[in-house]
Amino acid sequence: MADEEQNEKKQGFKVMGILDIQNTPCAREAILHGAGGSVVGGLLYFLATSRVKRSFDMGFASFFFTTLGSWCYCRYNNAMLRVQQRVIQEGIKNKVMYEGTSVDPSRKQKADEKNS
Repeated sequence: MADEEQNEKKQGFKVMGILDIQNTPCAREAILHGAGGSVVGGLLYFLATSRVKRSFDMGFASFFFTTLGSWCYCRYNNAMLRVQQRVIQEGIKNKVMYEGTSVDPSRKQKADEKNS
């Protein structure tokens, strides 16, 4: 019984049975942005034209494009962050490995400054 409860907690919330929002990066924020965008898009279109069916269609299109745009933006930022983290980790690893040796880049910079 306890195992079943743990499995249910690990599963999270799935949208349409395929997208696990809890474990997919940026999914929650993208869906929330899409929901807000659909309300705004549909409401503005309704206020402008007073056509109910077209307003629903506009709201759905707003949801789709806002969700897609927000998800792509978030994933791009996450990818850039991972690249920066990798570069920083490599630099820290190199600093630790070369610190105090003749190949130490900070030592060369100090020597160059003294000679100038």
